[in-house]
Amino acid sequence: MNENAKNNSKEIRSKIFSMILPITIENILQMLAGFISMAMIGRIDAIAVGALGISQRITQIVWALFKGVTTGASVFVSQAYGANNIKKLKSVVQQTLLSTVILVLILQQLIFWKASTFLKIFNPSINLLTNATSFLKIVSWGLPFMAISLVVTGVLQGMGNAKTPMKIAFIMNLVNILCGFLLIFGNFGFPVLGLKGAAIATVIAQIISALIGLYVLFDKNGVLGPIYNKSFFELDLKEIFSVYKVGMPSALESIFGQLAAIILTKIILSFGETALAAYQLGLQAESISYTPAAGFGIAATAFIGQAIGSKNKNLGKIYLKELIKETLLITIFCASILIFLPSGVMRLLTNDYEVIKLGSIYLIIMGLVQIPQNISGVFNGALRGAGFTSVPMVVAGVGIWGIRIPFSLLTTYYFNLNVKAIWIVMGIDIICRFLLSFILYKSKDIYEQELLVEKIPNA
Repeated sequence: MNENAKNNSKEIRSKIFSMILPITIENILQMLAGFISMAMIGRIDAIAVGALGISQRITQIVWALFKGVTTGASVFVSQAYGANNIKKLKSVVQQTLLSTVILVLILQQLIFWKASTFLKIFNPSINLLTNATSFLKIVSWGLPFMAISLVVTGVLQGMGNAKTPMKIAFIMNLVNILCGFLLIFGNFGFPVLGLKGAAIATVIAQIISALIGLYVLFDKNGVLGPIYNKSFFELDLKEIFSVYKVGMPSALESIFGQLAAIILTKIILSFGETALAAYQLGLQAESISYTPAAGFGIAATAFIGQAIGSKNKNLGKIYLKELIKETLLITIFCASILIFLPSGVMRLLTNDYEVIKLGSIYLIIMGLVQIPQNISGVFNGALRGAGFTSVPMVVAGVGIWGIRIPFSLLTTYYFNLNVKAIWIVMGIDIICRFLLSFILYKSKDIYEQELLVEKIPNA
């Protein structure tokens, strides 16, 4: 390798880490905040954990929708940024933000007034339904602010700016933990609100996060600048459609996952509330592995999009090679914690012996499939950056509806196996998705794609 190649490799690695490190720190902050919040709720009782779990199945569908929309925006932003088309970049951000606010307000009202109806899908006990309904009604008020934060994060990361979202996430998570500590247990003279306190803390943190994010966008040095004229609030339906068209496959991919989670939650609840608590806490504990690596998929979308925008095929290939290598190293370390220390991780979240015992088995199984899961995330991120947002959706659909759901139903209701069989099925699903993602990635010439920003109006 000559000196120029070495310097180029170092420069690329440095650029990757300048984006990955803040995203990883942001994700770890989210994980730690989730751990601490779940640990506080886990010490209320199993009903509280279950109420949180089934409520999140509803709110996560909204999250999935807007995560997909902002993925579409991020693809446009990264390509426009790589092509130095600042006018189109600003227009995409503006229209995504406006349409997101309108849509999320409608969904928030629907969830607030129909909370109990949605939760009855899980066929919960009266006690579980009562607690979950109260929790869901409160957290629904945070959904508009959550959606705004997703837009801000997607836009900034699409431009390669991961430090600002990291700082916002730090503030949000700190507020969530502090408010939860005060309101769940009634410390320092605050009322003891239990699960309601956790919901209020979540909403407060989301409001603060969204306000900071809007300030960043509208600051004089921000993407949108100090725009206060009426024309800013005019919707461009053609451009909104273009962004949503690209983002919707990613949204559907996530929604498929959330719908599957609803079905799985209902199946697992048939084994009892202890099984549901073990699954819910296991999901939180599993984030030890997939959270640090999740940033590499986001970086793949941004860097591949920018490489295509600048029409530099070789650069895109080098980025992907480095991203896969670093993902592999981090995953090996983090997955080892789940495989070799599962009980210790579960004890951080609950004191319930049966929940710890059952949840530990879940962590071992999931730990064994973390490498294919996280490498798939990088392949899917690269495909999204090139505009192939429907490919990851197809992969998710095949895995979920072809393997996870039907075989979970079979193991439970036909073969009458225990809940551990469902977790094995989930592991098989992840491995199959990895193989399919790899095959589809190899079949697509992602580095020779026409720029998406050249296909939409006024580009």
